[in-house]
Amino acid sequence: MYGSQGTPVPFGTRASALVLGAALLLVGCSSGGGDGRKPDAGAKISQQPGGSDPIWVNPDTNAARQVAAYAKAGKTADAEQIRKIAEQPTGEWIGPENPEAEAQGFTEAADKAGRTALLVLYNIPHRDCGQYSQGGAGDGDSYRAWIDAVAQGIADRSATVILEPDALLHLVDGCTPAQFQDERYDLLNYAIAKLKSLQHTKVYLDAGNAGWGHPDEIYQPLQRAGIAKADGFAVNVSNFYSTEDSIAYGKQLSAKAGNKHFVIDTSRNGNGPYTAGDEDENWCNPPGRSLGETPTTKTADPLVDAYLWVKRPGESDGECKGGPKAGQWWASYALALAKSSK
Repeated sequence: MYGSQGTPVPFGTRASALVLGAALLLVGCSSGGGDGRKPDAGAKISQQPGGSDPIWVNPDTNAARQVAAYAKAGKTADAEQIRKIAEQPTGEWIGPENPEAEAQGFTEAADKAGRTALLVLYNIPHRDCGQYSQGGAGDGDSYRAWIDAVAQGIADRSATVILEPDALLHLVDGCTPAQFQDERYDLLNYAIAKLKSLQHTKVYLDAGNAGWGHPDEIYQPLQRAGIAKADGFAVNVSNFYSTEDSIAYGKQLSAKAGNKHFVIDTSRNGNGPYTAGDEDENWCNPPGRSLGETPTTKTADPLVDAYLWVKRPGESDGECKGGPKAGQWWASYALALAKSSK
């Protein structure tokens, strides 16, 4: 059910040199730096305390650059609003072209900061059923090679991986054609096994959200995809269901899937889901939403390993409701998310 799941979007293409240079930005540089100019002191991005939030804050995200731009323009109030996004760790969506370099760059930068990198892998063949984030690897062999490259880039450094948003649900709802379904299960099993062969990598396979359907519909596919070998599953990726509802959904699913732990994407769920307009696209750039609980490993339930910002707040869900292409930064939407948050 494409509309109720929503579609996560890739981080976007970034030059390997910039990715690998991210570690240098940790040494007191501005998010808007990188050209040799003295950074704006008001734009510096800090890490969160490692005790409650071990995930790395990338100081060179779109949000961080927006903080720098607003600060330079004298828009101090807007800069501080966007800082609510820029100073929280968000998922790094690994692109299709340079997976090893990107995974290496992000994990090296996180390691230098004494943190863990949060990586999102979203490249399964026949991705997103031809919708806003269509694409993915050309075939199974290409996907396995891509996973191998990501694993090579992570190496023995610490990483938390959110694996293939939507991939499992599109098997269950019939969106993925029947001739590709067996292969997809094989590829998810391969990815989990490969990533879990790494010494310090945790893997959570996407498992839908509180508005998608009943756990009875997905727990067997989750098992077939290899959840037993993973650390757990992820819920509410790129969606807006409340943390309370997400915990309830996750606990129901966990009880049917070997009591596996799970993580929740709380990036934009502060006001819950959007219920007006076209029901099939309530997930896509809905107005009036808010940032949710900040990322932390100190959660309200022992089965919930973390609240994470898997979706990067302020980056578009797709060309709907006036938004730019999927994954592109949308400053006005980001500002609205921040202003409506606590």
